[in-house]
Amino acid sequence: MAVTSSGTAQAAEPAQEPIVVTPGEPRYDDMTSGYNQRWIGDPEQIRVIRSTAEAVTAVQELVDTGKRFSVRSGGGCFENFVYNPEIEAVLDLSTLDEVAYDEKRRAFSVQPGAILLNVYDTLLHRWGVTLPGGLCYSVGMGGHACGGGYGLMSRQFGLVVDHLYAVEVVVVDAGGRARAVVATAEPDDPYHDLWWAHTGGGGGNFGVVTRYWFRTPGASGDDPRTLLPQPPSHVLLNVTAIPWTAVDEADFVRLLRNYIDWLGAHSAPGTPETGLSSLFGLNQLAAGALTLITQVDATVAGAEDILADYLAAIGEGTAEGVRAALVAAPTKATWGQATRYISTSNYAAPAVRVKAKSAYLKGNFTTGQAQTIHRYLTRTDYSNPGASLIIFPYGGQISTVASDATAIPQRDSVVKMQYQAWWTDPAQDDTHLDWVRGMYKEVYAATGGVPVPDGTWDGCYINYADADLADPAHNASGVPWSTFYYKENYPRLQRVKARWDPRNLFRHVLSVEPSTSQ
Repeated sequence: MAVTSSGTAQAAEPAQEPIVVTPGEPRYDDMTSGYNQRWIGDPEQIRVIRSTAEAVTAVQELVDTGKRFSVRSGGGCFENFVYNPEIEAVLDLSTLDEVAYDEKRRAFSVQPGAILLNVYDTLLHRWGVTLPGGLCYSVGMGGHACGGGYGLMSRQFGLVVDHLYAVEVVVVDAGGRARAVVATAEPDDPYHDLWWAHTGGGGGNFGVVTRYWFRTPGASGDDPRTLLPQPPSHVLLNVTAIPWTAVDEADFVRLLRNYIDWLGAHSAPGTPETGLSSLFGLNQLAAGALTLITQVDATVAGAEDILADYLAAIGEGTAEGVRAALVAAPTKATWGQATRYISTSNYAAPAVRVKAKSAYLKGNFTTGQAQTIHRYLTRTDYSNPGASLIIFPYGGQISTVASDATAIPQRDSVVKMQYQAWWTDPAQDDTHLDWVRGMYKEVYAATGGVPVPDGTWDGCYINYADADLADPAHNASGVPWSTFYYKENYPRLQRVKARWDPRNLFRHVLSVEPSTSQ
């Protein structure tokens, strides 16, 4: 791949016969849906993309023939961005999955089809480095990175996009010409705005991403082992199950508020406590227990004491049965072992149907909000072990980046969270949708049923896409959906959209609307 001085990528790959999958082929059904089986498409064709050159050719053909198309990398989108009745063709990037080191750019090249677990293993085993990415092994880098990218290492190392150096994107100009452009983090790059838009602006908005390059800002030299974060050699992994039989409403409220209070008090960048992260699964009663999976950097001084203090603080004021479950009993494992365990166990059954909603929290739940969550989780007229509210620690290194330095503006929250339900029976869709939507609406009843950025709450995470925010039936706040995801960064995203996708070809239910003024 050669790059001109203008930043336009010139594909040097030899032409290949295109791979076009059409209805009736045995592989078609496997390629017309992703993780969420609520959305199944019926496109006329699926184009399997093996190179940037193929992506340019395919996009040009689809533009010339007026076909509506979408793009898939890992297939992890919660909403119907890729698969919906309007889509006539899908560009499938799942086999575009190389992870390599680019000596010229002094950065790691990652293609969009590379799934997270493979990215972690390749970076670790070949160079001893990592990216602070997500917890589900099968998520593709294509959408994960441009939505921000968060994981258990983010308190220590920031978000994935905080390490994004460059991005290659197939874009279409006002005249309908497709081309591949490389945009970088260099301030004098004339395409810098396109790079910025991919630091949290979400997938499916500006073009077809065919490659990312990652390098930590300020990293110098040409030794790849020093150009991205080095994960700890070992971590302490503590898995706690708190049986619902030991938890009453008062205990639940204390647990929830204690957890967030501890994180709020221990989120200063660079402190040893940012070596601790977790996922707190507030599972529905049918699951039998609340689960708290905690990971601590074992190389941090006092790691075992940090873990013990954290668990004791969470259980403070609760019943003896709750505190007994919160006694530290960690397993020391390599970081790679822990990552493989967490990322593969945090996955649902095949043919799963999902509804997810999100929120960032800068303060804490009120007692009333915590009681509402408890009521929904313990309802006896609803039973689903796949229903939960999962809370993730934020803060630490994430908060060192200005809210407008990247497209993702939420930088000073204490936690981020995902309200979710998984199920498999289509006949039960309404039951599970009503449960998730009902809890969310009641928790945020004071602000129109949604987490309006107000100093306590700070909107939502675009990688947990929720089309309900664009629907007045579910968002009664009067605040547009774009504010929840992008806040004050949205007008800039609109200007980037108008420049790089003036025809608004790359669009979906939550896509950035192009600005009408430059």
